[in-house]
Amino acid sequence: MTPIIKLLRADEWAQFQKARVFAGSPDDLRDGYIHISTPEQAPGTLAKWFADDAGVVALTLDADALGPDLKWEPSRGGQLFPHLYRPLRLDEVVDVKPA
Repeated sequence: MTPIIKLLRADEWAQFQKARVFAGSPDDLRDGYIHISTPEQAPGTLAKWFADDAGVVALTLDADALGPDLKWEPSRGGQLFPHLYRPLRLDEVVDVKPA
């Protein structure tokens, strides 16, 4: 398993649990893919985009199980970040922890 992390605000996580599918946050929808981070990148993502949000959760996903719709593309600082070009299903979440 290759773990990757999707950070969600509390309301996004509650909606995802209810709908069992997550099409993306407003930023994801704007960009056309779901933004995901590696475990090493997640703290920087949390600090940059979620610093003022309480109740953020970190969803662990298995990159190997997400199939060809997961692309590794250059982003912040030229690092390769995982981007998912389809909705995420609740059954693809391996673990959930407070961020």
